Amino acid sequence: MSDRLTVLKTYKLYVGGKFPRSESGRVYEVTDSKGKWLANAPLSSRKDARDAVVAARKAFGGWSGATAYNRGQVLYRVAEMLEGRRDQFTREVADAEGLSKSKAAAVVDATIDRWVWYAGWTDKIAQVVGGGNPVAGPFFNLSSPEPTGVVAVLAPQESSFLGLVSVLAPVIATGNTAVVVASEKSPLPALSLAEVLATSDVPGGVVNVLSGRTAEIAPSLAAHQDVNAIDLAGADEVLAKELEIAAADNLKRVLRPQPVDYAETPGIDRMTAFLETKTVWHPTGSLGASGSSY
Repeated sequence: MSDRLTVLKTYKLYVGGKFPRSESGRVYEVTDSKGKWLANAPLSSRKDARDAVVAARKAFGGWSGATAYNRGQVLYRVAEMLEGRRDQFTREVADAEGLSKSKAAAVVDATIDRWVWYAGWTDKIAQVVGGGNPVAGPFFNLSSPEPTGVVAVLAPQESSFLGLVSVLAPVIATGNTAVVVASEKSPLPALSLAEVLATSDVPGGVVNVLSGRTAEIAPSLAAHQDVNAIDLAGADEVLAKELEIAAADNLKRVLRPQPVDYAETPGIDRMTAFLETKTVWHPTGSLGASGSSY
């Protein structure tokens, strides 16, 4: 039997539900923890970032308008699809992060569970952060959370899969759409995740995945007038300060980088960070002689 040639995978961006190459035509080498070549990843340009924002904005109306229960079903579907590709992601995480097969498998399992965790929160977060408010006067006063809009997400640099999902899932669980800049050093799990998202009922444009130099892509996202918020998880201290200044131009919500143990069960902070609160007043009706009202 003759030796066969390995079929090398061509990794692509994920923008608007499609898999384009970078408009710049550039790629960069991705290596494992020992410096062994793994693949060439697209080197995204500022034009790619702008295209991703356009796609995210176009998808926002439909995704934010979907029922919370439906969004939960979609996120759970992602977990189902990842379960079927568990071995592939175990290999990719092991290569990306220099982990043993058993440790990489544990990371993948935790990542799948993280999707399930956020899927369960989609139709419950409103009860936690919204509700009726006591007011003086014959009024109903109700507060309810609404998604912020388009969120730029700088994925953690070291936790290429679990960290990525831990910052992405809460953004889309609450009805936002996302433009994700994958880990610069280890982008392959994120680019493979895009293939799962494309077949998991996630509408095109809800999640857009870019790979490349974080310091090159992020400034254009932070300054973009149609980006409503930015998560700086993958930015170093110097870059984070620069991006905060750029984000202030259109009063973006900014989630600053902070030490996080992604293996721990998350709270709801990353969901509430990208929610707005809408409060509605409604008269209860005139008080009758008996003091009752409807």
